[in-house]
Amino acid sequence: MKLHVEKAIYGGSGLARAEGKAIFIPFTLPGEAVEAEIVSDNGGFASAELRAVLEPSPDRAEPPCPYFGQCGGCHYQHAAYATQVEIKVAILRETLERARIADIPTIKTITAEPLSYRNRIRLHIEKNPFNLCYKFRKSHTNLPIDDCPIAAPILQRAIATLNREGKSLNLTEYVTEIELFTNSDESSLLISLWTDRLTNAAKQILDEMSPSLRQMLPETLGIGIFAAERNRTTSKILAQSGSDFLTYSSCDRRYRVSLGSFFQVNRFLIDHLVDLVTTGERGSIAWDLYAGVGLFSLPLTERFAEVTAVESSPSAVRDLRENLRNTKHRIVAADTAAFLRQDLQRRRPTPDFIVVDPPRAGLLREVTDVLAKIRPRKITYVSCDPSTLSRDLAALVESGYRLRNMHLLDLFPQTYHLESITHLALD
Repeated sequence: MKLHVEKAIYGGSGLARAEGKAIFIPFTLPGEAVEAEIVSDNGGFASAELRAVLEPSPDRAEPPCPYFGQCGGCHYQHAAYATQVEIKVAILRETLERARIADIPTIKTITAEPLSYRNRIRLHIEKNPFNLCYKFRKSHTNLPIDDCPIAAPILQRAIATLNREGKSLNLTEYVTEIELFTNSDESSLLISLWTDRLTNAAKQILDEMSPSLRQMLPETLGIGIFAAERNRTTSKILAQSGSDFLTYSSCDRRYRVSLGSFFQVNRFLIDHLVDLVTTGERGSIAWDLYAGVGLFSLPLTERFAEVTAVESSPSAVRDLRENLRNTKHRIVAADTAAFLRQDLQRRRPTPDFIVVDPPRAGLLREVTDVLAKIRPRKITYVSCDPSTLSRDLAALVESGYRLRNMHLLDLFPQTYHLESITHLALD
């Protein structure tokens, strides 16, 4: 059917309507007339596949990646980059408005180079013939690739090298996935491998392949093998060779980041993120909730008399202890909700400033309720999901906070993923 695309929606699709029914079509842009075929009908809405662009938007662009449309990783390469950012701002504002948040400030944007930005990629391994792969869109089937234009140059070179020489490592016999992580100047690599078999032989396997893998990728500092366990957010490390961490520099500070620890992926915008969250904040007490390896905690120790960093991941906590060494700090190895419940019972002094950087699920009601009772003077919320952000901001605004300012920091160009930083204060 012929359809007119009204707007872009979160998730990467364009919204059109037919006889009152919402139809979602990927790879379309607002204002376009397209021909599409419905592939699933859910009663109130339907999903369609694009068959032809009849009247293209002037903002339509040639995708820089030959796998775009097949690969499930990117969603917006068909749009000029400025348009991608405009789409994300519109989606964020509309999501906030739907949550009935009043007095939404102007959403300021910060962007950088939209390609070659990722410092970390995770790939699947195809056995015959050997090839590194992403997944086909909406599929669990491997998509062999030779390049990834959004990856840092060293990671692109690593893809080419492993595709060319990786068969000699016998990776396919033991390994299902490989992750490559590089530091800020691309001088070092950490390699993580996942296996779903022979866990008791992991050290022997790693000892056999490690010399050849290091020769292929000489920047490699360390290699780890993890157990590929379903339905687990973290993986158990089975064996490790070389260093178990690399050093990542940001804003003239050095961070230890271990195998298995989370770190922000956009190598061009990490400094901007740190500055947005921490610059101008000073006082006696600060809390960094969901602290990770201490990306925000470390600069906060320079501005506050006491900093409490809360983190539940064991590998991140180890990094956090090292990164905050010789500073005035307190590290709590716990879930954020549990920490807040305990703090409320102990009635410690109220912090001047709290940073929250939760996972995609957001803070949830329990955390916003406790924050409303603790009532810090300022809260900065770093979010990677507009829906959960809007839900949480609505709860905080209801408890007396106002939105001071908001930024959209485009950490994930070419994708629908949306990172924002919101500064809140008590009225």
